[in-house]
Amino acid sequence: MPSMSLSKAFMLNFLGKSPTWYKIAILSFLIINPIVFFLVNPFVAGWLLVVEFIFTLAMALKCYPLQPGGLLAIEAVAIGMTSSSMVLHEMVGNIEVILLLIFMVAGIYFMKELLLYAFTKLITKLHSKTLLSLSFCFAGAFLSAFLDALTVIAVIISVVVGFYSVYHKVASGKDFNHAHDHTDDDKLQEANRSDLEQFRAFLRNLLMHAGVGTALGGVMTKVGEPQNLIIAEKAGWEFIEFAIRMSPVTIPVFICGLLTCAIVEKMGWFSYGVKLPSNVRKILTDFADKQDAERTAKDNAKLIIQALLAVWLIIGLAFHLAAVGLIGLSVIVMATAFNGITEEHALGKAFEEALPFTALLGVFFAIVAVIIDQNLFTPVVDWVLTYEGTTQMVMFYMANGLLSMVSDNVFVGTVYIEQISTALASGQITRDQFDMLAVAINTGTNLPSVATPNGQAAFLFVLTSALAPLIRLSYGRMVYMALPYTIVLSIVGFMMIQSGFLDTMTADFYERGLINHHNASEISHGTNGSSH
Repeated sequence: MPSMSLSKAFMLNFLGKSPTWYKIAILSFLIINPIVFFLVNPFVAGWLLVVEFIFTLAMALKCYPLQPGGLLAIEAVAIGMTSSSMVLHEMVGNIEVILLLIFMVAGIYFMKELLLYAFTKLITKLHSKTLLSLSFCFAGAFLSAFLDALTVIAVIISVVVGFYSVYHKVASGKDFNHAHDHTDDDKLQEANRSDLEQFRAFLRNLLMHAGVGTALGGVMTKVGEPQNLIIAEKAGWEFIEFAIRMSPVTIPVFICGLLTCAIVEKMGWFSYGVKLPSNVRKILTDFADKQDAERTAKDNAKLIIQALLAVWLIIGLAFHLAAVGLIGLSVIVMATAFNGITEEHALGKAFEEALPFTALLGVFFAIVAVIIDQNLFTPVVDWVLTYEGTTQMVMFYMANGLLSMVSDNVFVGTVYIEQISTALASGQITRDQFDMLAVAINTGTNLPSVATPNGQAAFLFVLTSALAPLIRLSYGRMVYMALPYTIVLSIVGFMMIQSGFLDTMTADFYERGLINHHNASEISHGTNGSSH
């Protein structure tokens, strides 16, 4: 449009296709923040920044939070809310998490054939919808316990897109080998439209079960979610100790999560219980059989290598043979070396999924730096610490849970573990209190956060993927379908902490020598604001 004014062009370019009201809101934040910081109160300005950043996370569907959140973070450094050296200090202190996202997610990309093969067998061989749903939920949980939830859900999305495109192609009157645009319904045969709608509902069911599964498994181990690794590093817990300390909460939650999966499927509640149409099953089975028949010795060799790497991954993580990110890097090296992937451009694709979120994590740490420098959470934490024993843990669990529902669990977990690390360093709490509160923070950020897509990175990844519009999965529908899980997981987690079961089991673990008492001096101060 040659007649367009330059100012209008700037506004159109700013944050791209985001709604105008959203652009105005972000610009308003950028104008208001310095005024409040210099003329009102730095503490108030800091809290305003946190609320604005949470707003960008909650509005992730309008615009990916990296850009608006990043602008807020850059301005915060520029006006003196924090310093660039403090932001760097935060990132260096959390280098293991950054390496986890860069290398582990990319490493699993090179094991996709094995995971696709396994999920294909599940869908085509299991005829019971309840068993299939439980299998997807369990597989999501098991894989997330040893990998990263974001990676696992990326694989499941690939599986679902693959099945959707195969059926869509055949339903449009084409053969398996023909080129086809599965986003275009115009050529779909009329007789197949009702089957396609049912198939979409079926895939929504499986995807939500698997997504919740990643939360059930992700809470159990130090590599399941990025904030777990931050918490584990702070506490000085290795893989096995982390899993044991979490188990009094995570195992009952896992069992109740699987029971919820079975019940909603059997009862058909919350849009679950949709069966796979027989016509669709036949097409998918024929396609899987064709794939098996055409699989060469070279393809089988790739699957064997990937299976061996999966074993190495589990052993390497369980015995902490190297930092998590370095184990991921070793997977990249071996998977590509033994499977003949040597071109630079072929390697580049593996990093596409994780790097945007890794950059967003960098912005998280900038906001955390502001929180530390402005002592924003100190009054809140001091208030919670006035409570004692179980009540104290319950308060942390609830505070983390509620914030994680509207914000992002990585951000919330990072902020709160920082605060109790500072409390320990200053002698406000004992080392044993710190350990128990760390469990409450980890479970609080991981379980109630399934309520919304912005709470869980894996859910947000599903919602912003190309798959969501294909299977008609909207924000509201995700919240509705996650509701039974949100209620059950949150309540069971709360009961395990509030009842004293966590205290009893932890004391038993100490007695049996499964976990050791740590000294306060053993805590990692890598990201502790008190060191400044």
